[in-house]
Amino acid sequence: MAKKTSAPSSSPAAPRARRSTKAGNGAVTPKPTPEEIAEAAYHRYLSRGGQDGADFDDWIEAERDLTKQRTR
Repeated sequence: MAKKTSAPSSSPAAPRARRSTKAGNGAVTPKPTPEEIAEAAYHRYLSRGGQDGADFDDWIEAERDLTKQRTR
């Protein structure tokens, strides 16, 4: 009788680490999370007087500002 072999287990993948970027000094700093970006973008929206129509720009600028702060 042939020996039964088991199929490789399909365990769930390990959680992914936060994305990171290298600072100018070689140190690795974590990128801002979507929650952090959303909060910063919301503050930009409020500082503009709550006018609609620039949500994408607010998001991009908030992400850029947070990333820049972390790489200093």
